[in-house]
Amino acid sequence: MVENAASPSPAEREDSSQRTLPVGAEILSDGGVHFRVWAPRRRQVAVVTEGDTVTLEADGSGYFAASVHRAKAGTLYRFRLDDDDRLYPDPASRCQPEGVDGPSMLVDPRSFRWTDGDWRGVGRHDLVLYELHVGTFTHEGTWEAATRELPELASLGVTVIAMMPVAEFSGRFGWGYDGVGLFAPTRLYGSPDSFRRFVDQAHGAGIGVILDVVYNHLGPAGNYLKDFSVDYFTDRYENEWGEAINFDGPNSGPVREFFLSNARYWIEEFHLDGLRLDATQQMFDRSSENIVAAVARVVRETAPGRSTLIIGENEPQDAKLVHSPAAGGYGLDAVWNDDFHHSAMVALTGRREAYYTDYLGNPQEFVSTAKWGFLYQGQRYKWQNRRRGTPSLDIEPAAFVNYLQNHDQVANSARGRRVHLLTSPGRYRAMTAFLLLAPGTPMLFQGQEFAASTPFTYFADHDPGLAAGVRKGRREFLAQFRSLKAPEIAGALPDPGDPAMFEQCKLNLSERESQGEIYALHRDLLALRRNDPVFSARIAGGIDGAVLGPEAFLLRYFFHDRDGDRLLIVNLGRDLHLDPAPEPLLVPPPGGTWTILWSSESPDYGGRGTAPLETEENWRIPGQAAVVLRAGEPEEQTAE
Repeated sequence: MVENAASPSPAEREDSSQRTLPVGAEILSDGGVHFRVWAPRRRQVAVVTEGDTVTLEADGSGYFAASVHRAKAGTLYRFRLDDDDRLYPDPASRCQPEGVDGPSMLVDPRSFRWTDGDWRGVGRHDLVLYELHVGTFTHEGTWEAATRELPELASLGVTVIAMMPVAEFSGRFGWGYDGVGLFAPTRLYGSPDSFRRFVDQAHGAGIGVILDVVYNHLGPAGNYLKDFSVDYFTDRYENEWGEAINFDGPNSGPVREFFLSNARYWIEEFHLDGLRLDATQQMFDRSSENIVAAVARVVRETAPGRSTLIIGENEPQDAKLVHSPAAGGYGLDAVWNDDFHHSAMVALTGRREAYYTDYLGNPQEFVSTAKWGFLYQGQRYKWQNRRRGTPSLDIEPAAFVNYLQNHDQVANSARGRRVHLLTSPGRYRAMTAFLLLAPGTPMLFQGQEFAASTPFTYFADHDPGLAAGVRKGRREFLAQFRSLKAPEIAGALPDPGDPAMFEQCKLNLSERESQGEIYALHRDLLALRRNDPVFSARIAGGIDGAVLGPEAFLLRYFFHDRDGDRLLIVNLGRDLHLDPAPEPLLVPPPGGTWTILWSSESPDYGGRGTAPLETEENWRIPGQAAVVLRAGEPEEQTAE
């Protein structure tokens, strides 16, 4: 092994100027590689490649950098810190072929040949999200296998894939929220170029791709950031999942730069269409520009001329996330809407335990969430014994991401069973219609579109000592559900570290055919949302709603000329006879009548057919059904 001391030179300074990111290893246009890393607690940093060791130059601000002209794409490397015999992976490694503890590998992102030069992104009002976990979406669990399914997703009506985290994490399987190699797409799903190919082919199919990123904590295994600097983390805030990231304390500038570079990296080098920010309430920052707003800014600056999408998860439901920076907000495009999910689950299952306590699942909640997004905008919330949410009456519906399922909510149960197995077929079809035709942004969780029989549980592969703690933590979290505290259930909760449980969560895509009626339901509803002139218009303030009965409600969609109005009538209960019917939203446009445009009770979806709703005996609304009505021709006038 040869020791080479790096010396500052004009050529090296020129190498530094060629960089696209402030940290990591970057292949230079004229050959060689420039390494740069932040390690302010260290006196000396060297990069160790195959048969070579080069000492990096300290610049006086905690950064170390040097050029290595014998390195190239595919070269493995690590860092030596001071006189430590241990070698460390690059905190900004673009690839970890042997996992989080192994060497980093040099990657040349410029070698990939993109074909999406004409791609301009997905418009905000055309969003249909599809949450996808690469490891369980197909039997193979790879980007290559997922790429083959893109035409089918496009045919279904999906416009944006919301990919669960892919940053490198420890173990053989996991959800991805314990990532530690934030710049390295996990080796478990394929090479970085396989990920690029997935995005490139998605764009070719007319589908955008956003990535779930975790900027609120790092995973418990394989996290070496503290070996480079303790200032990556802070104890000034209490974090639910470990140490909080230092976005606003001493020496936080390079920390912010690291995470903002990561946001830029995914957009620039993988052509992603945006990000979903996990648990933003745990991204603590009192800076003049909050880190959430800074991420949104960087994403947009990195993709000029292209539509981008930044979505936040925020348990307290702070509307500030989607207010503009000019109005004191963070400028995100949308937020996840747990209120929609919680109310729907109560209506579908009848269960009101744990965080479902403050929801009734009644028609008024559905009318209100369709019109106003969040149900809790500052009212008292018994489950948390405090007020929940902030006023969001001025936020347009597209800014609320609605769902009946997501990775968390399916897994937060005894067996990870999906909602169609917890309710009746009629209610499931009716609630699906409400989800996909409501004015908010709908999101499907992988397999929901064909009522997948496979479960989705929490899974994470850790060493035995850590795995025991994860099992214990999972049991304690689920104990908030009274039903899951029962001994016969608590003792049979899925083991997150069981490989067999992970395998059971893999979708069986042949169920698209065997469950063809439900698949057709989703396909037709998405086509109606996309192609119908009224549903696709999504006019601001263009809906109103009314309660029709204990489990029945309507939404009226107003169109420009009023002759094009639509009614969506949803009844989750028994057949309902409205006589009298003193509800003005039931009145058809002047001189017209209502005719059935679509029904969840169509035999195509496994239903029993739908008779006319407005009869000589007034309104008869079928139970456990959703029906869409449109204005028809005027009734024939009888001569006097």
